[in-house]
Amino acid sequence: MSGEAFVAMDNLLDEARSGPTFLKQTAVAELVQASILYGSEIGHYDIHSWVIMANHAHLLITPRIAISKLLCSLKTATATKANLLLHRTGQPFWQVESYDHLVRSEDEFGRIQRYIENNPVKACLASSPEDYIWSSAWRPERAPQAESLPHSSRNNP
Repeated sequence: MSGEAFVAMDNLLDEARSGPTFLKQTAVAELVQASILYGSEIGHYDIHSWVIMANHAHLLITPRIAISKLLCSLKTATATKANLLLHRTGQPFWQVESYDHLVRSEDEFGRIQRYIENNPVKACLASSPEDYIWSSAWRPERAPQAESLPHSSRNNP
């Protein structure tokens, strides 16, 4: 997928007008966040930036194992747990394909990191990256009241 195609697809995902938005649910977002952080703890990757949106997630990582193995591990673990929470069986949780990209320079790294952490701002879910709880940029001392968080349990069925 080209960079332009990725941005176009990401813009559609940010709108979250169709398709599942399971990651809006606090319990599901929490388990995905825990899995992302756990992958770093067990040495599958060094994590630099991440964000969990309503229907997708972004990671900026330095892999320490084969990408296919780490994505399979992350997707399988989160899909299994999320589907249990959602009382779903026999249905995929993540799309089969994922977009990975080799970062070739410090400038590109910084641009991708800013893109990831600004994703919730662009999608009008937060006024700044630091205000969005499901992101590596989140700073609890800057967070708005729980009632206004898009993933707050008060907003979930």
